[in-house]
Amino acid sequence: MQTLINLPPDLARQRQTLRERVLSLTPATFTETALAVFRYQAVYNPVYKTYLSLLGTNPEQVTASGQIPFMPIGFFKQHTVLSFDGAVLPEITTTFASSGTTGTQTSRHIVPDTALYAGVSRRIFEQQYGPLTNFHILALLPSYLERNNSSLVYMVQQFIEDSGSAQSGFYLNDRTALTSHLRMLLQDDSRTILLIGVTFGLLDWIDEADDLRFIGDSGRVIVMETGGMKGRRKELLREEVHAILTEKLALPAIHSEYGMTELLSQAYSPGEGLFYPGVTMRILLRDINDPFCIYPDGYTRTGGINVIDLANLDSCSFIETQDLGQFGPDGTFRVIGRFDNSDIRGCNLMASL
Repeated sequence: MQTLINLPPDLARQRQTLRERVLSLTPATFTETALAVFRYQAVYNPVYKTYLSLLGTNPEQVTASGQIPFMPIGFFKQHTVLSFDGAVLPEITTTFASSGTTGTQTSRHIVPDTALYAGVSRRIFEQQYGPLTNFHILALLPSYLERNNSSLVYMVQQFIEDSGSAQSGFYLNDRTALTSHLRMLLQDDSRTILLIGVTFGLLDWIDEADDLRFIGDSGRVIVMETGGMKGRRKELLREEVHAILTEKLALPAIHSEYGMTELLSQAYSPGEGLFYPGVTMRILLRDINDPFCIYPDGYTRTGGINVIDLANLDSCSFIETQDLGQFGPDGTFRVIGRFDNSDIRGCNLMASL
């Protein structure tokens, strides 16, 4: 466990208690833990504390998770979002940053406790897919590998290490080598192969290769897209991307990962765009025109996606994203787009800080 040795004793004890609760979280304890994390961050997170004050929210009067205000995700671009209230941080911390486009301001997520991130992300993956030791993990993430501050690359690197497979690894631009390695693994080994890739990378790969139907024929390959064209190709709907990939790879479905720099938990879709939130994550939908109006579970209208991410213990766990979504069956959700002008949208209460 990574210890934050510079925290005052009282803060360190509170944080450690919450950390243990997050790591042992169950659906039955989610709401109680979310309220405890909210009260902690309402005291120790200066940015969130100020935001609550400007909204006129009294944390002591918040008694249900649906009453918790969600912080606009853009604050990660404008402020240092940390729940330490001036405490001295460890000398070594990790800062993840979003990719962004040239000339745009990127989000920064400071993560003092990467062991918490690794533990939560491993648990979420294994609860849906089984032990990482059952997999070879091949990663086609060129745009992320070209940076040294990608949370996705960090997570996949941890997965590769946890898989214990010497055959796992990253691919930058040598897509021919990726195809050859897949053929070799399917001939000589029995592990399942997880190929996780950014969308434009997967599309570039299938455009270059002659015949990739052996992947679907094997029955042992999971292809998972993480979204993102990064300006490299024409933007396509997820359904269009999956149709292209399933046809070329002879696969029944393409899996997806829903995550972002500002979140340390993930949701996974085994196909058809239906995402299952991780155990530390809960999805709520808000009215498109009134960000403080939260839809009831199962509501059929499209709404803005709010995320409770209890892995964000050291930043902010209550995030108003710029994504649009819908509830699906059995606790699932769909991501169907983004708000127009999402980079400039959001609450202006903090503009003067």
